[in-house]
Amino acid sequence: MATGASGTSYRAKGVAVLRIIDPKLPHIEADVLAAWRAIPTPIISDERNRVGTMAAAIKAVAPGLSFAGEALTVKTMVADNLALHHAAAMAWPGAAIVIDAGGYVDNAVWGELLQLTAAKRGAVGVVIDGSARDLDHLRISPVPMFCRGIVPAGPHKAWGGEINIPIQCGGCPVAPGDIIVGDDDGVAVVPRDIQADLLVRCKARLNSEQAVRDQIAAGVSTVEIFKLPGPDETT
Repeated sequence: MATGASGTSYRAKGVAVLRIIDPKLPHIEADVLAAWRAIPTPIISDERNRVGTMAAAIKAVAPGLSFAGEALTVKTMVADNLALHHAAAMAWPGAAIVIDAGGYVDNAVWGELLQLTAAKRGAVGVVIDGSARDLDHLRISPVPMFCRGIVPAGPHKAWGGEINIPIQCGGCPVAPGDIIVGDDDGVAVVPRDIQADLLVRCKARLNSEQAVRDQIAAGVSTVEIFKLPGPDETT
């Protein structure tokens, strides 16, 4: 094992296979995460100008699952979950484990035992750009699980990876400490450094959308409400 200012690397046969970084960030307070749980992911996407949401294929394993948590990021080799065992053991109350598994779906890198470990540590969500298994357990777990696929074939535990580094998940950049929000529409990422201002804007958009609903209920069309252009009468 080698240690340095940036973190810790565990070595096998002289080759670093697992790197764990200390991001040195204070954890996001529970009341902030609670506020984000009330914000739907489409609202976040709209206020981020249609960016910051993961690929459509990454969905909850069961309808009605939602969460907001602080990103604990993991990058792992395809079909290997050594780093995920370490990440699950490192989780804290409010953590959202976000995993770049390369988008590979033919081997699961997560299942019941890791889900139980993450739940015991207080994790509030797990998101995988890859596959999971043990669907019957994941569906009833108190920790919402979002992934790209479900498959029975399991992983190896040899090649390691990196924990607490900037990653991509579903084509979306994720940094340690970002706020991750998941619901039936998918998963959105809120960069830590803009979350306070973005939360204010998201709440304002929720209020404005309610005003639109009220107008629709009164019989006004969305064409009128949004002043949308009509057909080109010159063609």
